[in-house]
Amino acid sequence: MRAGVVVTAHPGVEDLAVQAEELGLHSFWVNDTPMVHGDPFVALGLCAKATSRIRLGIGVTSPALRSAPAAASGFASLNALAPGRIICGVGTGNTARRTLGMRPTTAAMMENFTATLQDLCAGRTIEFREGDRVRDVRFLHAGAHVNTAEPVEFVVAALGPKVAAVAGRRGTGLISFGLLDPTAWHALHDARRQAAHGTPRDPGSRTDSYLVTALHILDEDEDPHGDAARDATGHIVLSLLAFAADTAGEARAFAEQLGPEEREAVRRLLDRRGTTATAPDRHTKLYPNYLGRIAPEDRDLILPSLMNTLALVGTRDDLRTRIATLEQAGIDELLIQPVIDPPTEMAQFAKLLT
Repeated sequence: MRAGVVVTAHPGVEDLAVQAEELGLHSFWVNDTPMVHGDPFVALGLCAKATSRIRLGIGVTSPALRSAPAAASGFASLNALAPGRIICGVGTGNTARRTLGMRPTTAAMMENFTATLQDLCAGRTIEFREGDRVRDVRFLHAGAHVNTAEPVEFVVAALGPKVAAVAGRRGTGLISFGLLDPTAWHALHDARRQAAHGTPRDPGSRTDSYLVTALHILDEDEDPHGDAARDATGHIVLSLLAFAADTAGEARAFAEQLGPEEREAVRRLLDRRGTTATAPDRHTKLYPNYLGRIAPEDRDLILPSLMNTLALVGTRDDLRTRIATLEQAGIDELLIQPVIDPPTEMAQFAKLLT
């Protein structure tokens, strides 16, 4: 299986991209979460200039964050810096919108946004709408400014068959966060395959599947749920608990799908952050340091049940067995989010998959 890495956008990120390329990793991604992390286009611009082979992705942007022409300009500009190496991840903006205190967009809006980006990044003309006004839009500054000749790879973020069907209709790949259940991946791939039946594809388009998770390789006799394992995987677990806490006041809340122990962890998280499930400013309390290294006092929230569900923790042999099962489920590339010591963690990850 191929290996890649996801990091937050920050100064110096290009140094990590260079190391990832030297380690032989296939792709290097940054998150698109305004008001929480740095700008992904700035970060990948630095990475594009510092590297020559590794693929560079944004995982993921959303129609609720910027207009399609603005996003297309960003991706086509990156494609001019790193021709044929750019990956555009698109989602409903579940996290990026919630960090602003807003709701994510719909799957239909995401599909339309993806289609528009595909057309613009390939140099085609689209109909751009604002209210009742409709105008034809295309790149007017092609050539040295942007690259519409080399294909941009598109993936959509999916946890269920509805969005996987979008990938099928649009001829894109899939990316999912913390989904380690092979059965769920089979269902996603079936939904994409059924929706893709009879749909024409752009030449050079790819339909790879990417899985984002956290990884901790156990030393001999190490506790799989000890402090080191919790620190390495805690950002993934806390992201789910924050989402559950943020949506706990909504109808059919995600938190109600959790077990008693997990719901208690959500309650403790809300109390610890000094907010409630219905407070209008709860996003300002739940999302600081989102996907960053957890504080030691939050280790008790990193439940073994959630670690086992969302992250890869085990001996080298255990992990290789689990990864092989995921590969059999159709996953092409495993992406990790290192937060403790990214250079060391990337090196360990590369060695694990060789």
